[in-house]
Amino acid sequence: MADTMFKKVAFIGIGLIGSSMARRMKADGLADEIVCCARSEATRAKALELGIVSQAVENPAAAVYGADLVVIATPIGSYGTIAEAIAPVLKADTIVTDVGSVKQAVVDAVGAHLPSVKNFVPGHPIAGTEHSGPESGFPELFEQRWTILTPTEDTDPAATERVTALWRAMGAMVDHMTPSHHDMVLAITSHLPHLIAYTIVGTATDLEDDLRQEVIKYSASGFRDFTRIAASDPVMWRDIFLNNKEATLEILQRFSEDLTTLQRAIRRGEGDALETLFARTRKIRRGIIDANQAD
Repeated sequence: MADTMFKKVAFIGIGLIGSSMARRMKADGLADEIVCCARSEATRAKALELGIVSQAVENPAAAVYGADLVVIATPIGSYGTIAEAIAPVLKADTIVTDVGSVKQAVVDAVGAHLPSVKNFVPGHPIAGTEHSGPESGFPELFEQRWTILTPTEDTDPAATERVTALWRAMGAMVDHMTPSHHDMVLAITSHLPHLIAYTIVGTATDLEDDLRQEVIKYSASGFRDFTRIAASDPVMWRDIFLNNKEATLEILQRFSEDLTTLQRAIRRGEGDALETLFARTRKIRRGIIDANQAD
């Protein structure tokens, strides 16, 4: 069991990521006290029932009072409002971090309200499932998965190191990069795949009734994978796309151009071009497996 790293940790939001962090912190004794804030009475009751927090409140300021670490784990669109609410009661040395899939917009939204940004360490664990809610979390979620931290030029290195140590204690591998670079990388690896999945599944739902039922009945593994991705939290992904607009549109444009090239190759019967592309992309899958990042 690891040593206690924080006396009091406050989670603003206690869904899949927040509850998984809380479970791991409790299991390994990484925090003396864990509390949460959630808008829904049912969510607060469930978090208490599961025993992953000792207190669950509706008011963000009440949750973070006296906390050494605050973890914002809500949809990104709410970050600015949350930061404004908690700023007046934060201790001078309270570290604030988050788990959002977009980073530059988070830096702008949260940094605008905090009394000091030196203890703000934006973060993003590259882990998750399509499920949501406190009951969906599990302590092994971050094991051998990457967490990216995006401290700014104003972030205190000591704060970054404490958050880095926490994630490693929860089983994650940690990397650091700038917020803008993170957003471009994730636009390729996460945001575009989700956009494609939502589109493909949406196309299927618009088919005639008989054909749609057959698509569901005879779903192959590829389509099933898309439906799993497309089952992700719609509010969370709405906010991701709205807050990473530029990077997503740039990557989407590149994808559209590549798709046009592929369409042309199929129409013209250019088998060699198709095989070359498929062989090249196959190597990416092998690289992911070699890096132990495949499910």
